[in-house]
Amino acid sequence: MLATIGRLIVVPFAFVIAAAVAAYVLFSLGLERLTGAFSGRAGEVEFGDVIVMIRQGWLIVSGLTILPALALVIVGEVARIRSAMYYVIGGGIVLAAVPFLARIGQGSAVTLPAASVWQVFATAGFAGGFVYWLIAGRNA
Repeated sequence: MLATIGRLIVVPFAFVIAAAVAAYVLFSLGLERLTGAFSGRAGEVEFGDVIVMIRQGWLIVSGLTILPALALVIVGEVARIRSAMYYVIGGGIVLAAVPFLARIGQGSAVTLPAASVWQVFATAGFAGGFVYWLIAGRNA
């Protein structure tokens, strides 16, 4: 009984901390890409790609983008998955899907975002998934 109550406290706490870490990584990497685009040192990153990344970052704040992450956590908890790889790779996939999902309702021709956008979102998802695993996932 106490273990169940403990999980009901630890899981939401871990999810909020992991989401904060993912948001921090997303913001800091996005800011680094933005700075590189402004200075012209970014290589393949163009200013338009950075603007797309900022727009997609705002979607992370919305409630709809949290649903895939919640599904990942619920499946991991119900199935008692303790693997760090599940949470790290799953977090990367969940966040990397956000730029694609954000463009689905924009018309008939859905274009894929630039690789730099995918990289930033996936890296943030990897970090968030790892933090969740550290706090709650390894004891699922």
